[in-house]
Amino acid sequence: MTDILGEMRKTHHCCEIGSDDIGKQVVLMGWVQRRRDHGGVIFVDLRDRHGITQVVFNPEENQAIHEKAHLIRSEYVLGILGKVAPRPDGMVNTKLKTGQIEVMVTKLKILNPATTPPFLIEDQVDASESIRLKYRYLDLRRPEMQQNLILRHKATASVRNYLNNLDFLDIETPVLTKSTPEGARDYLVPSRVNPGQFYALPQSPQLFKQLLMVAGFDKYYQIVRCFRDEDLRADRQPEFTQVDLELSFVGKKEIMEVAEGMMAAIFKDVLDLGLTHPFEQITHTEAIDRFGLDKPDTRFDLELKDVSDIVKGSDFKVFSSVVKKGGIVKTLNAKGCIGFSRKEIDDLTKFTAIYKARGLAWIKVKEDAWQSPIAKFFSDNEKKQLIERINMEPGDLVFFVADQPKITNEALGHLRNHLGKKLNLIDNDQFNFLWVTDFPMFEYDELEKRYQALHHPFTAPFEKDYALLKTDPLSVKSRAYDLVLNGFEIGGGSIRIHQIDLQKKIFSVLGMEPETYTDKFGFLLSALESGAPPHGGIAFGLDRLIMLLCRCSSIRDVIPFPKTQKAACLLTNAPSPTSKEQLDELMIKIKSIITE
Repeated sequence: MTDILGEMRKTHHCCEIGSDDIGKQVVLMGWVQRRRDHGGVIFVDLRDRHGITQVVFNPEENQAIHEKAHLIRSEYVLGILGKVAPRPDGMVNTKLKTGQIEVMVTKLKILNPATTPPFLIEDQVDASESIRLKYRYLDLRRPEMQQNLILRHKATASVRNYLNNLDFLDIETPVLTKSTPEGARDYLVPSRVNPGQFYALPQSPQLFKQLLMVAGFDKYYQIVRCFRDEDLRADRQPEFTQVDLELSFVGKKEIMEVAEGMMAAIFKDVLDLGLTHPFEQITHTEAIDRFGLDKPDTRFDLELKDVSDIVKGSDFKVFSSVVKKGGIVKTLNAKGCIGFSRKEIDDLTKFTAIYKARGLAWIKVKEDAWQSPIAKFFSDNEKKQLIERINMEPGDLVFFVADQPKITNEALGHLRNHLGKKLNLIDNDQFNFLWVTDFPMFEYDELEKRYQALHHPFTAPFEKDYALLKTDPLSVKSRAYDLVLNGFEIGGGSIRIHQIDLQKKIFSVLGMEPETYTDKFGFLLSALESGAPPHGGIAFGLDRLIMLLCRCSSIRDVIPFPKTQKAACLLTNAPSPTSKEQLDELMIKIKSIITE
């Protein structure tokens, strides 16, 4: 531009100019936010990622430039040279950082025209998400989206600065690796030079970071891309970013201290907020008992109460029979919600059915009686116990779910979150961190009729539970810990197994034969018997954390080029078919897809 605009060598940003620059010449380059023709003088709001500056084309100053300005349209790319002037009296725009001044244009270069965009480049856009994703390069021009990505940059810079100062080493791990069991589905990559064989894209750097501990790199980190072929929702993507940490010769306490310090640094650097830590800790058992979910939102109350012992002998057979079969009955007291209509209650019943609850019983507590189809089934003594246990008061609406523990807890846990939003109980400016610890080591898969690792098979159990690995695996607790923020799991980690014999026992509990785990994890087992130090770590979902920092409802709004819920890129139309020649090189043949 300097050859076009003359002696000016420095290009200013559109938010850098203020009252102190009045009388100075400046060069600005950017996009046309809007153009206004006031019957002679033409005003253009010029935008770059730093902000907006009003530039003025006055026919009395330069008739030729003014005539050229008639060609300008929305999203044209301009370069201008002009003199900074104060805005006339009454024309100051207090909403703009540059609202005190304007630039009187003396030279203009239309660097590139633009077609009419499919939606307005502004924050209050009414275009559908699919349109925004198709034209993502335009969507990313919107100030809100640019601020999200700028915040993301600040957060990752904060992470690197914090960990570098603690003597962590940033070490990369492979992207093309081996497919291993006990996780989500892998994305597979065929090998041309090894026909019929496949790499897998990493779901996490778990095994490699453990190998780095064996290699003697006692403090590792990586901001790393990971891949999982799983069903998607608002806070998931097929490719995502983790802040991955691993440390040697540490326990849970030291890892938590590092993690809390990192969160404090991010919140201070990005939002200028001070965090109080150490964060609260509760066990997995307590989280499920009080909130129904292992990632509870603690910004509001509405805690669950187990009443199985009270109703196990009641005349309401739905409750008593569930308890006899090993199920539980739990309640949620929606304080002051007696005014809910029958339709609202029916809608909440349908909501809990999403989580497999077979019904949602309810009681409206009036001054002199209970209004409910089930009230008549309880004795006076049972009513008294329920009143005390649930803290039932006139005006309350109490919900009950009776089912197997997992279904009951999940249904009421999600209902709790739903009511928290519906009743405006949540302070969206609040950030509540919570550690959830002591997870079960295993869960039983009814379909496959075998145990599965709740986290992953490299998580260490508590030493006191070693004997239970043979007799009662479901009672074994792991040395795992999750960091929860406002009802979202933003980080998860554990102390790892560093002894080969214990690792083999865990594989056996999971139903793996020696030849299977040797084939899949032989390199890890070899490393463990090569002098592996005690070690542990944690990984943070960066996308999800940035979503919360930006107060967005979807991680797609904090990722530059995200996929849809069907794992498709609407911008590039990926995934897409490939040529027969490429498939032949890989020795792959696509079966015909038959549709009825």
